[in-house]
Amino acid sequence: MRDAAADRGRARSWGGSLSGRIMLATFAVGLIAVLVTALVSLQVVQRVAEDQARQQLKAQATALVAARASGSRVAAARLAALGDRFAVVSPDGSVSGGARASVDPSVVHELQAGRSVSATTTLGGTDAVLVGIPSADGGGIVGVRKVADIAAANADLVRWLVVALVIGLAVATVAGVLLARLIGRPLRRLSGSARDLAAGRRGVAIADESVAEIEDIAGALRGLDSALSVSEDRQREFLLSVSHEIRTPLTAIRGYAEALADGVVAPDDVAGVGSTLTAESERLGRFLGDLLELARLEADDFAIDRQRFDARRTVERAVAAWSGAAARAGVALRADIPDAPVPVTTDEMRLRQVVDGLIENAMRVTPAGAPIVVAATGEADGIRIAVRDGGPGLSTEDAAVAFERGALHARYRDVRSVGTGLGLSIASRLVGRLGGSIAVAPAAEGGAAFTVSLPSSYTADAER
Repeated sequence: MRDAAADRGRARSWGGSLSGRIMLATFAVGLIAVLVTALVSLQVVQRVAEDQARQQLKAQATALVAARASGSRVAAARLAALGDRFAVVSPDGSVSGGARASVDPSVVHELQAGRSVSATTTLGGTDAVLVGIPSADGGGIVGVRKVADIAAANADLVRWLVVALVIGLAVATVAGVLLARLIGRPLRRLSGSARDLAAGRRGVAIADESVAEIEDIAGALRGLDSALSVSEDRQREFLLSVSHEIRTPLTAIRGYAEALADGVVAPDDVAGVGSTLTAESERLGRFLGDLLELARLEADDFAIDRQRFDARRTVERAVAAWSGAAARAGVALRADIPDAPVPVTTDEMRLRQVVDGLIENAMRVTPAGAPIVVAATGEADGIRIAVRDGGPGLSTEDAAVAFERGALHARYRDVRSVGTGLGLSIASRLVGRLGGSIAVAPAAEGGAAFTVSLPSSYTADAER
């Protein structure tokens, strides 16, 4: 399975994979950084070189001005040696020397005013830097140097800078490859584990990962593996319970049907057999109805018809409807409701369905002579409807799984009278759809108290 997945992964375009994109992104970022650095560095190098050239010209011009002021013949020799890089400005404004063509009248004016000059000009038709130093007699010395000469002098520095940038780009590319492997390999392992889970394997070994974010994904997959295992175990248990519950009435129905077909049932027993067949059919019908109700509760189009009504009337009608069955069973069923109205906005039919289900559950476990109390109270944040019974009650372990479908049924079906095992689960889901909650606790009557809490006005979309 993993080999096939690996083949599919290799078949994808390299640029479409996460590893490929990380490498491409790293290379692109490195290339952009190198280009920006190169542009900035060349500008900085050029600027520094020009500043150094100006400082050098300034120092040479200052020395020449000092030499001329002392009347030394050395000044003339130095000017001759420097060639076309310098010019002499006389006090009368005349300019002589190899660089005289680069000295315009504005420079002469500044020097005659006793001010130093630092500017750009041209020398032989190319850009150049110019530095002028005034002399005490009203003239000065002007030094000029071509920008191209300055750049040529820094050619080696520029070459080494380019080499360093290329090395930096190569290092960034290698780092991108390593990063892609660091992230890509564990992700590929996790994708393989996810495919195993999707294929139905459980208990998949998922190793710890060194990268925190990838370890979060690994932890989520481990949690998913565990949750799927628990869910599937519960589904298997539920299916076994369902098959058992369906098989029992079907076995009775089939046995009596075969007996009737074979003519082995005495005429006097036909009525009893018919009654048994009817009871088993009704039992099977109730079970299938509960399954259908669960399926409807899981559907997205489950309708909630909200309306404003007094919850006391709902309790009164439910108690009246069950009073006959309670009398036949010898159970004392009564309502405990306040004198003041208990207003609520919800689906009255669904609320009645919940109350009926809780009363039916209480009737099944409450012995003759014990009470069942249905209470309704208004609270600041909503209403409470409780069904309390005098039955055997629930242990702490029972209460923890009371609303899981079939849990109590599987635990007590061979101990005491139980229903389909779906009633409390249906009640819990219905209450959730109505925007409320349901809980179970010990009752003052000696058994269990199932309490439904609903907001007094629920206008949000139905809960899942």
